[in-house]
Amino acid sequence: MELRTGKLLDLTHTLAAKLLEECEYPWQALPKIGEFILALGETLPKDEYEQAQEHVWLHKTVKRYPNNYIAGPCIIGSETEVRPGAFIRGNALVGAGCVVGNSTELKNVIIFDNVQVPHYNYVGDSILGFKSHMGAGSITSNVKQDKSLVTIALPDGGRVETSLKKFGAILGDNVEIGCNSVLNPGAVIGRGSRVYPLSMVRGAVPESSIYKRAGEIAGIR
Repeated sequence: MELRTGKLLDLTHTLAAKLLEECEYPWQALPKIGEFILALGETLPKDEYEQAQEHVWLHKTVKRYPNNYIAGPCIIGSETEVRPGAFIRGNALVGAGCVVGNSTELKNVIIFDNVQVPHYNYVGDSILGFKSHMGAGSITSNVKQDKSLVTIALPDGGRVETSLKKFGAILGDNVEIGCNSVLNPGAVIGRGSRVYPLSMVRGAVPESSIYKRAGEIAGIR
């Protein structure tokens, strides 16, 4: 399975393109997100973005509902909704046309344009590609129980070392995650794939696939 950045993600749909272009694999960007946001925020056009608080830049068209929390560094793009109860813990680069929903928590993430994390989601140390969607209650688990470094299990039985202790998931463009699914540390979902509700996903799922359960992955016709 191809795990390189350009095979999973269309970089024309994120302000993080420059950062990701420097990374052969997308998870290599995770330790650099905060520093990148701080530098990028200072360059954003002031007629389009307002600095809501220290190191927090919101596009002037962001719809921010009451009763949420945003910590810096953070950038949120145009026409994005931040709904009640959202908890953005910092190191979050959220694109345009997104939904950060009620009781959704974000931490150290790159969210591409038109992504929806609308209901009771936890997304940490992860990258969500263009038009990906996480169903209600689905989460990324970003630390292994034994606190060892995360590896990615490949469909052919191989493994890829990431050298990261914290790594949730990479969703390629147009991925659908079913309600109440858990993406275990190091999950990589290929472009255009779907994950059934109530799934527990480990490792990599090829593009244009339907993940039903461990060992049962079908191609999309």
